[in-house]
Amino acid sequence: MHAITISEPGGPENLTWTEVPDPVPGEGEVLVEVVASAVNRADIMQRQGHYDPPPGAPAYPGLECSGRIAALGPGVSGWAVGDEVCALLSGGGYAQKVVVPAGQLLPVPEGIDLKQAAALPEVACTVWSNVFMLAHLRPGELLLVHGGSSGIGTMAIQLAKAIGARVAVTAGTKEKLDFCAELGADILINYRDQDFVAEIERATDGKGADVILDNMGAKYLGRNVETLAVNGRLMIIGMQGGTKGELNIGLLLGKRGAVSATSLRARPLSEKAAIVAAVREHVWPLIASGVVRPVVDREVPMTDAAEGHRVVEDSGHIGKVLLVAP
Repeated sequence: MHAITISEPGGPENLTWTEVPDPVPGEGEVLVEVVASAVNRADIMQRQGHYDPPPGAPAYPGLECSGRIAALGPGVSGWAVGDEVCALLSGGGYAQKVVVPAGQLLPVPEGIDLKQAAALPEVACTVWSNVFMLAHLRPGELLLVHGGSSGIGTMAIQLAKAIGARVAVTAGTKEKLDFCAELGADILINYRDQDFVAEIERATDGKGADVILDNMGAKYLGRNVETLAVNGRLMIIGMQGGTKGELNIGLLLGKRGAVSATSLRARPLSEKAAIVAAVREHVWPLIASGVVRPVVDREVPMTDAAEGHRVVEDSGHIGKVLLVAP
C-alpha cells in the first residue's frame, strides 16, 4: 500500500506519498481500507517534529478516517467485512489501509456520505469527552468556544445548542463569525479587535462563562480564568498559544473554578473505547436526525497532503479539510 510519510521534521513539503508495508490486524483489531482522512493540528505538530505517535501507533499522520472494513482480526465481533465505518486513530490515517482497535470504530451515521464521515471521529470524541463527560455542560449554561469556526468549534456549537446551552465563540473574521451564527452561536467575538474577557462580561452581566473550550493554552490561560463564572470549568485541549503560562490560584479559588487539560491520542484503549461508545450513544442520533452535521471546508487528494496542511496552517478554512485516498 501507500501512505504519507514524513521525510524529516519541517514544512509541508516533507510529506511524501510512499510505498510502505501493508498493516495486519491483530487480536481485537480490524483492517480498514481508507476512503478519506482529515487534517488535524496534531498532524501538523507531528510533521514539525513536536508530537511523536504513542508507542505501537503507525508512524504516519492521521488521527481519524472513514472507509470499509477489509479484514477482521481474531476476537472481533459485531463487525463484518464490507461495513462502512469511520474511526478514531492514534495515527496512520493518511494511508490506503489502517489497522484500528475495534472499540474505536463507529458506523457511518445515516444520511452522511462515506467521505464526509472522516470529518467526525476526532471532533465528536474531543467535544463530547471534554464538554459533556468532563465539564458536564448543562442546559442554560454558557459555553465559550475559542476557534469557533474550526472543526472542533463547529461541532461544539452544534452539540451545545442541541442540549439547550448558550454559546459564545471567538474567531478572526466576519465570515467565520457569520458561519458560527448560522450554526446557532449566540455571542460572536472577533478576537482581532475585541477583548473576549470584556465581551463575555458585558454579555452575561458580569457572570462569565460556565465552560470554556480552549485550543490556545498558555496565551489565554490568565484571561480564560478571568472569564470563568463561579463554579466554571476551563477545558484546555490545545497549545497553539504556547505551553507555559501563569495561573492566578487566588482568582481560581475565589471562583471555585476547575482547569483541566486533556488529549485523546495517548489514552489507553479502554478510555478511548468508552468515549467512542458514548459518542455513538449520544452524538450519532443527533447526526442521523440532521440536528448536527459535519462541516467540511474542502477535499484534497491524499497524495497532496502538503496542500491540506498549508490550508489548515493558513487558517483560511471553516470546519475540516479532508484528504481523499486514491
